[in-house]
Amino acid sequence: MVDSLYNSGLQLSTHFFWVTYAWPVLWTLLKIVVVLLPLLGCVAYLTLWERKAIGYTQIRKGPNRTGPSGLLQPIADALKLLTKEIIIPTQATTGLFLLGPIMTIMPALAAWAVVPFGPDVALANVNAGLLFLMAITSLEVYGVIIAGWASNSKYAFLGAMRASAQMVSYEIAMGFCFVIVLMVSNSLNMSDIVMGQAVGSMADQGLNFLSWNWLPLLPIFLVYFISGLAETNRHPFDVVEGESEIVAGHMIEYSGMAFAMFFLAEYANMILVSMLTVIMFLGGWLSPIDHAIFNMVPGWIWLGIKTFVVVTMFLWVRATFPRYRYDQIMRLGWKIFIPVTLVWLLVVGVWIQTPWNIWN
Repeated sequence: MVDSLYNSGLQLSTHFFWVTYAWPVLWTLLKIVVVLLPLLGCVAYLTLWERKAIGYTQIRKGPNRTGPSGLLQPIADALKLLTKEIIIPTQATTGLFLLGPIMTIMPALAAWAVVPFGPDVALANVNAGLLFLMAITSLEVYGVIIAGWASNSKYAFLGAMRASAQMVSYEIAMGFCFVIVLMVSNSLNMSDIVMGQAVGSMADQGLNFLSWNWLPLLPIFLVYFISGLAETNRHPFDVVEGESEIVAGHMIEYSGMAFAMFFLAEYANMILVSMLTVIMFLGGWLSPIDHAIFNMVPGWIWLGIKTFVVVTMFLWVRATFPRYRYDQIMRLGWKIFIPVTLVWLLVVGVWIQTPWNIWN
């Protein structure tokens, strides 16, 4: 279907410029819009779902005034932030101050270029998709550092230092998780990683969910999920914006749309980390049981359901656990997660070489 749409656009004109330059660029822009518009909608309504979910855990309703059951609350919030003035502090470095939010949101959106929504359905189905994701998501820390430094505020600078140290620490553990998934999948292509989970003795019996990577790589699955919480500065690792200590961290001096961009980036990253967890460990768009009823459901809906469940776990963690102390966060990253991933890297490496190898 996608190819037929592309070919019909290509046939609108036979001019060399249209065929070679104009239509391919326009087609790429159309694909970006088709991915980003639903993503921004999901980000907006994730804020509402978070407030609702936390409300229910505290035995209250959450937002229920704006629109039916509070469904228009995210739109009201977005309009409010859009109309607010962006106040630039007198002592701030203006150029860098405005660059900070852009540098934060850019990697959060650019990473979606290689995320597949079905077999070979991605903006760019590149063979080094996993490598691209590692590289592009590690850029986000620069936006946080720039925002904290350019604000010329002690609170913002402290928050930025905490954020950068925390994100760099947990990126190492997440990187090792990527390497282990690469070893068992034998590919950096995101679609291949999912399709590799559709084969095996359990998949042959129709129990697809027992063939996914979460079971043989259970410690890595848990490490990746918890590192994802720390990487996105979510509870219980949100000392970056610890209200009782350093107010709002690196974004304390921001207002209006610049402030909103930090939140957009945070929630877009939550969805991204959740979707990557689903793709690498929970079978992506594959149905959990090979049965006619389950197979009737389209793959992208399975992907959406699984991602929603993982995102809701982020919110459950926020509603349940107290905040870690900063030194405890660092100890968890360096003294527990990195050794665990290194040991499991060796275990999987040896396992692959034995006759009991379950992946090939």
